[in-house]
Amino acid sequence: MFETILFPTDFSDVAEKALDFVKRMKDAGTKKVVVLHVIKKQSLEVIAQYSSIRDFHEVEQEIEGDARRELRRIADELRGLGVEVSVRIETGFPVREIMRVEAEEGVSAIVIGSHGLSNVKEILLGSVSESVIRKAVGPVLVVKR
Repeated sequence: MFETILFPTDFSDVAEKALDFVKRMKDAGTKKVVVLHVIKKQSLEVIAQYSSIRDFHEVEQEIEGDARRELRRIADELRGLGVEVSVRIETGFPVREIMRVEAEEGVSAIVIGSHGLSNVKEILLGSVSESVIRKAVGPVLVVKR
């Protein structure tokens, strides 16, 4: 049923909790996990405003390097369970990139963590998990804090 899972991660505690859930999905027939990290375009734009071009590229490379290390750790854990893993790093707006990768990879479901923002914060900032639920083509499993 859930043969290919998309697991978007921001490396937070709640994403780790969602990863634990993804690991258990192997018993439900999951064969492949697409692990996705989105480097937020907004964050890079803020960095660009307050640093020189050389500094900006150094910071961008450092952010991407840190993400690659974390993604490698997650991929190794999943492969250790006998699951096929595909790793992707995208730059952009998280919801948009998650939706694009869902379509490109033809996933069966998305497993995402929810930070549980307060209603006020969610109204002001929006919620990635809530937007993914509304826009996803397939099922979305939300793991709460």
